[in-house]
Amino acid sequence: MLKEYVAELAKYKKLGHQVLMQVTDEALNYLPGSECNSIAMIVCHLNGNLLSRFTDFLTTDGEKPWRDRTAEFGKNHYTRQEVEALWTIGWSQLEITLAELTNDDLPKMVSIKGNSMTVDCALCRTLAHVAYHVGQMVLLGRMTAGENWQYLSAPPTPKV
Repeated sequence: MLKEYVAELAKYKKLGHQVLMQVTDEALNYLPGSECNSIAMIVCHLNGNLLSRFTDFLTTDGEKPWRDRTAEFGKNHYTRQEVEALWTIGWSQLEITLAELTNDDLPKMVSIKGNSMTVDCALCRTLAHVAYHVGQMVLLGRMTAGENWQYLSAPPTPKV
């Protein structure tokens, strides 16, 4: 059912937002290694993905010609305002599209990168993709916050 996708995606939006709210401005651009992504780069990528996939979702291919996926992973320095704007814009596009869908749309066919799939499959794919990247954001947030990290779920049980 569509409402389950909406609810699960909202959980990951909230989780990612909680990460953004507790990391420092410097931590947004922290790169743990030369081939790694920062929180800001992940947000930029999620923005590009959500905008591309959910603009004209039912009628055009989800990989839009205007998307520059390579640039999403560029080693840019982002301000907090830029990161927050990218986060908001991408999620807004997803939410607008989800609000227009009904359960009757789930078996309809859409295309992503020329591959045909049901709306149900495309939403499942998006949920997995978002969860993967928000998990990366949580890990990077924990790494950079250290002892200042406020757990986003149940804190670990102290070792005795």
